Amino acid sequence: MSEKTLQHRIDGPDDAPVLVLGAALGTTWHMWDRQIPELTRHWRVIRFDLPGHGGSPAHAASSIAELADRLMATLDALGVDRFGYAGCNIGGALGTQLALTRPHQVTSLALVSTSPRYGTADAWRQRGVVIRTNGLEPIARTAPEHWFTQDFAGAQPAIVEWAVQMVRTTDPGCYIAACEALAAFDVRSSLGRVGVPTLVVVGSEDQVTPTTDARTLVAGIPDASLALVPGTSHLAPVEQPSAVTELLIRHFSSAWHDKPGPGGQAAIGAAAPKPQIAPPSPPQTPPAAIESGFAGPDQDRGATYEAGIKVRREVLGDAHVDRVEAAADDFTGEFHDFLTRYAWGETWTRPGLDRRTRSIVTLTALVARGHHDELALHTRAALRNGLTPMEIKEVLLHTAVYCGVPAANSAFKVAQRVIREETTPEA
Repeated sequence: MSEKTLQHRIDGPDDAPVLVLGAALGTTWHMWDRQIPELTRHWRVIRFDLPGHGGSPAHAASSIAELADRLMATLDALGVDRFGYAGCNIGGALGTQLALTRPHQVTSLALVSTSPRYGTADAWRQRGVVIRTNGLEPIARTAPEHWFTQDFAGAQPAIVEWAVQMVRTTDPGCYIAACEALAAFDVRSSLGRVGVPTLVVVGSEDQVTPTTDARTLVAGIPDASLALVPGTSHLAPVEQPSAVTELLIRHFSSAWHDKPGPGGQAAIGAAAPKPQIAPPSPPQTPPAAIESGFAGPDQDRGATYEAGIKVRREVLGDAHVDRVEAAADDFTGEFHDFLTRYAWGETWTRPGLDRRTRSIVTLTALVARGHHDELALHTRAALRNGLTPMEIKEVLLHTAVYCGVPAANSAFKVAQRVIREETTPEA
């Protein structure tokens, strides 16, 4: 199988219209098994596995856009031109991406347990650090409590074990790459360009993509309706298969012919009216920043700054950069602009070294100079950039020879504390 295509399965009549189903992160196409008997009465259903999931080859994809390109290459190879699409979790992100970039091919859309932005970038990159250190076992063990309600998990132990096994057998590198893809995914400002009839389905007990996220989708997409499934958590197609199947059939049967007009699909539970959200007022730059010549966070600082702030956030984390920007004023602001432009926009972006190597160089320099606060910060950054704790240990052992044992001794204490904080799975 080519790296440009995805492993897939086809069910249903060859001459029926095509419906594509996208699975959640850590699952396989089998999460849709209980929808197939009914859906294939109406559609030719194509399911696919994400890279490294199920039997799919482990060719990692680092962005939702890249996954969308691979899915389109798969559909092109099958001769599929137009199709309906339903996706859950990351599968929903993929569907939103397709609706934005391939509007002439997507006829209608169902977003199940989906968000326009999944949590925070820091949380997804932190998950990658934990997996790189501990493997997928901690994620597998906690998956059922995030995916299912307690009542369902207690009544269906075989399904819970099936869910754990799906995560446990996923390729860790592909899972981490998917975490990076979700960290960068944010279509909140683009929802108005989704031009197909869209059904948003959410479980009332979903804490992963809560009802507030679903309402954001409905508020932003011009032709969207909300279906709330009572007593259901994140993996709604598995927990409430009949309810989800009914919703999909109803939506795609009525939306397939590109019917105009807003929302209005029938739903399980009460369908929420689309809220009217006023556009936010443009933020104001503080007068002190203007007087000093310091370009505030909402002013255009040029391409070098924009490239730098992007890399700085990816490496150091949004939370850290947000704290720095919030504390910046007319005295410190220009210094932080300087760091962003020259350290991050011109040095960290150079193609000669990858980020892992730059982290190794940075750790060594900080140990040599005894900059322990920065060492803690860049130990976290090194974990984000793909170094394992064992590799960081080797870097510090090497510095003991060339920077001195006292310097390395202090560095080990700092790094040990940070690594424990960053790599300990959630209880």
